[in-house]
Amino acid sequence: MSRKTFTGRCSSYVLTALSMMVLISCVEEGTTDVAEQLPPKLAKLKLQSDFKAEHLYSPSENDQGSWVAMTFDDKNRLITSDQYGALYRMEIPPVGSGESISKLEKLKIQTAEPVADSIIQMGYAQGLLYAFNSLYVMVNHRGNEEFEKTSGLYRLQDTDNDDEYDTVTLLKSLDGAGEHGPHSIVLSPDEKSLYVIAGNHTDLPEMDSYRLPQNWEDDNLLYKIKDPRGHANDRGAPGGWVANIDPEGKNWELVSAGFRNPFDLAFNELGDMFVYDSDMEWDLGMPWYRPTRICHVTSGSEFGWRTGNGKWSPAYPDNLPPVMNIGQGSPTNVIYGMNAKFPEKYRRSIFAFDWSFGIIYAMELETKGSSYSGTKEEFLSGLPLPLTDGVIGPDGAMYFMTGGRRIDSDLYRVYFDGDKEEIPTEHIALEQTETNKIRKELESYHSGAKEGAVEAAWPFLDSDDRFIQYAARIAIEHQPTAIWENRVYEEKEAAKKIHAAVALARQGDSGQQEKLINTLTEIDFASLSTAKQVDLVRAIELVLSRMGKARPNIEQKIGNYLASHYPAKTDVLNQLLSKTLVYVGEPSVISKTIALLEKPLGENADVMANTATEAADLILRNPQYGMAIAETLKNMPPAQSTYYGNVLSDAKNGWTPELREKYFKWFHKAFSYKAGRSYIGFVDNARKNALAKISENQFELYNQMSGDSLLSSSGNELVGNAIQPKGPRKNWTEEDIEPLLAEGLGVRDFEQGRNMYLATNCVTCHAMRGEGQNIGPELTQIGTRFSPEDMLKSIINPNEVISDQYNSTVFSLHDGSSIVGRLISEEGDTYKISQNPYAPDVIRSIPKSDVASTKMSTVSLMPPGTINRLNDEEVKDLLAYLIAGGNPENSIYKTAIDDTGK
Repeated sequence: MSRKTFTGRCSSYVLTALSMMVLISCVEEGTTDVAEQLPPKLAKLKLQSDFKAEHLYSPSENDQGSWVAMTFDDKNRLITSDQYGALYRMEIPPVGSGESISKLEKLKIQTAEPVADSIIQMGYAQGLLYAFNSLYVMVNHRGNEEFEKTSGLYRLQDTDNDDEYDTVTLLKSLDGAGEHGPHSIVLSPDEKSLYVIAGNHTDLPEMDSYRLPQNWEDDNLLYKIKDPRGHANDRGAPGGWVANIDPEGKNWELVSAGFRNPFDLAFNELGDMFVYDSDMEWDLGMPWYRPTRICHVTSGSEFGWRTGNGKWSPAYPDNLPPVMNIGQGSPTNVIYGMNAKFPEKYRRSIFAFDWSFGIIYAMELETKGSSYSGTKEEFLSGLPLPLTDGVIGPDGAMYFMTGGRRIDSDLYRVYFDGDKEEIPTEHIALEQTETNKIRKELESYHSGAKEGAVEAAWPFLDSDDRFIQYAARIAIEHQPTAIWENRVYEEKEAAKKIHAAVALARQGDSGQQEKLINTLTEIDFASLSTAKQVDLVRAIELVLSRMGKARPNIEQKIGNYLASHYPAKTDVLNQLLSKTLVYVGEPSVISKTIALLEKPLGENADVMANTATEAADLILRNPQYGMAIAETLKNMPPAQSTYYGNVLSDAKNGWTPELREKYFKWFHKAFSYKAGRSYIGFVDNARKNALAKISENQFELYNQMSGDSLLSSSGNELVGNAIQPKGPRKNWTEEDIEPLLAEGLGVRDFEQGRNMYLATNCVTCHAMRGEGQNIGPELTQIGTRFSPEDMLKSIINPNEVISDQYNSTVFSLHDGSSIVGRLISEEGDTYKISQNPYAPDVIRSIPKSDVASTKMSTVSLMPPGTINRLNDEEVKDLLAYLIAGGNPENSIYKTAIDDTGK
């Protein structure tokens, strides 16, 4: 198979005045036309300067599935796995040789015993690792007739040295599968053990030891609302997890938990671990939304994922914050670049893969206390580029794959082709800080009771370094409470007392509750910094949530202690204070929280955890996922108000008729905003909880006042969005068009066609008969210009033909990043672009001097799969409605009626 090469220094497309794509000579080096050299798979890539990309193989073009995992074996051969199929092994040609992939074979395991079923098929892997003369395979599968093996970690070995695996050993069966199931396997830094990682739909198996104490709880006084659409509602703590195991899989140790769905992990040269955890896009715009983020995973760490609205703030002391928030996306692979033949900064960078928006981020690490900070850049991107797995190969190049969910899959290689002097000849390592050493010394006490642990850890409970303070508390929690509980009450220094109280709240018995509350409320609240005030209120919350309902006098003491400090100046402290004061029944909290409900202090950017500009830049990279961001940015709810609305739904003391009216009218207003798919359901669940506390004779008044008439019967969407297809679901392809239309459209129903037009969200982008948006072409006359076959083909494959009028432009900048938007105009030395189809008047300016090159996007604003929820008859009804241009008097309906004889 021939191979093409693409260099990041030689890829420039510009727009003419007519917005047509025209190839020009390269911007940076004046080289000549290269379009004919670049097949689409390479032309779509944006690289950093002096890097080259090679397209090595297309498994989907060879009926070998969609690849999601890879590893190199001891003979420098690449082994890969189809997400829903077999394992493959191949030899990789040298970098820049121009040779093709050779000796690609489907791996089969020939057992030593010559029996009828001696050939065993392996596959369905989301994790592969060659180590200890073995191939470790993380199967992610429920098991069926096609492939009977179920999820778990398997070890393949070649016992007779014939270069064929002949032994398969199940090291541990795992209960979980799918995209949040068991994922990657990684060799430990000392090369003596393995690490495995799993998403939050994988049950934590029984471990032989636990660095994170295993008494996890939800630990949240906020009224609990699980996802209204049912996602992860049966999943609880500890969420996604990381474990360390020996090569034989006999000893399993839990290292960390509290993730949503991290796919992979990587170690730097100091032996510190990093993962790229996912977000819940349905929570976008809500106060408990947590963006995709890079986490420094330390011994015994907890990262606070809980189902529904129960996720912890990163500011809480009983979990750790991320090193960096990335934003919206779908994390897959993580690589650390220390073994890459790249320039120095990439050798100390984490490469994080985003499947949804086709970006490989490079985060250059810098030591910061016992942990790290980083600077993010866009290392590589493509439209589309659904990134799955990647590794640094034995040759120092980066290998990565695209695919997943049965979509087209490709194998690429990226290497540095610049000045070789930029590649360090010696290993350039991050220097270990003294605080990093202290943290790791404290972590040595995380393996159980050890003499001297309390004495070693206690002095660090007040450390300003979050990771040291956390490591110290976990070390103490591993020790018997009898030897340290009295020190909690004897401690004079406020910060140490608070964190010791957190430990005792988590490990002590309920008999300690009153004593703990008394000692915490003796602390001078006003003298503490804001961060320490957060720690203190969180400690009180943990005492209440862990140790049960307190006696009335204790609740009154808490209310009296905290009420005068509410509201505070920060969102996270106000969230903690409001829910704690409501829980203990403090009466003034209602009026204060209503004031915050109407005029929240926080900004939506705090919830999005990146700027609106950065979020907007993702929209046109993948409209299938980006349109949700676009709608949210257009009319985002005040996220902190959503939080206070939830808090007040559980309040009982302090209501007046005026306050109730303000509160229930707020719900009506809240339904006018747009956020993630679960937003309406979350607000309605809080509304129903509040209504449950209303007297029967006033129920209907407040039910109507709060917007009941706006909602569908499920409460998960507004009435106008409630129509759903019956299905069953089908992944429509062009091959389905001819049999579907073989006998024409038959008798069609106008109302059903309109319902499908609304259910597939056509109206959100297209106008028809004066209704809808002008983001895409106007559709009233579409039936006069296109046949049903042509319309259906464009719906199924929207990227095949993209109108210049609605296409986007990719602006590659000199700093290596890229910006995607619709070019509105050129004004002197500035490009004017629009990035949000739902807010076209929001214009972004790009200085032309910042732009290295431009090219037209190959991604349509119309997402693929819009009709995949429709069955055959529903598709026909939709086509008839389009042909009719939304006109019920169109002849297509009259003809259908005449044909029936009615």
